Amino acid sequence: MTDNQRSLGSLLPAISLTTVAMLAFAGNSILCRMALYDAAIDAASFTNIRMLSGALTLLVILAMKSTLRKTTSCGSWFSALMLLIYAVCFSYAYIDLGAGTGALILFGLVQGTMIVSALLAGDRPSLIETLGWISAAAGMVYLVLPGAEAPSLSGTVLMAVAGIAWGVYCIRGQAESDALASTASNFARSLVLVPLLFVFTMSSINMTVRGAVLAVASGAITSGIGYVIWYAALTHLKTLQAAMVQLSVPAIAALGGVVLLGEALSLRLIIAAGLILGGISIALSSKSELQSP
Repeated sequence: MTDNQRSLGSLLPAISLTTVAMLAFAGNSILCRMALYDAAIDAASFTNIRMLSGALTLLVILAMKSTLRKTTSCGSWFSALMLLIYAVCFSYAYIDLGAGTGALILFGLVQGTMIVSALLAGDRPSLIETLGWISAAAGMVYLVLPGAEAPSLSGTVLMAVAGIAWGVYCIRGQAESDALASTASNFARSLVLVPLLFVFTMSSINMTVRGAVLAVASGAITSGIGYVIWYAALTHLKTLQAAMVQLSVPAIAALGGVVLLGEALSLRLIIAAGLILGGISIALSSKSELQSP
């Protein structure tokens, strides 16, 4: 076997796992929008089913790996609350937002939350990194400016809250020694809070078989199994690579929205995506260059 063959053999698992994980993450936006845009299910029921099926899937996978006991020492109630806030706001936001627009707002706010956290911790960005984040912020402002193509204000705010909650969740997860067990634990803990959502929304429950199936798919496949695949992919990726490949998620979600849901790909969304994703890419690349020996 030649060196090139060995190199290709080591790259294939990373490429295949990463590709499937990104498709799964984008799939969450597509499935949620698909379920809610024609009222196949209400947002609260979608969230409840997603969290329940996600928790069961992760716990079954850990049981099969004989590592279920790890969940008792991982995760936290605060992280579980952040996870549930993300999931609830994510679902309600997609009543009004397109798949690509929602994913772009979510991703931008996740990155923004992590940047603010780094600044508060004493991180000082370089000039190029700062310009990158300014570009991303400008793209976000342009995306939500009032106008005919502007996304729903309520949907934007809800997705922004979802992004901040997910950003906080990710920051807290960096301290966990076993990311998969921590995720399973937080999903399971969130189920304690799910009945409260049911009580407050039971008068507006609307569920079809199609909507329930989409919610299960979102929880079990694109969330539960998606996280398992992503954590497997991370063993092949450096931190910068992991951050950069996630730039593809809003683009995949937007393409899925166009192909599967017939959503329009507006010029505003294209320009905003270029500014946001391009700016984040520049900022991340700059940080990598500064940290390299």
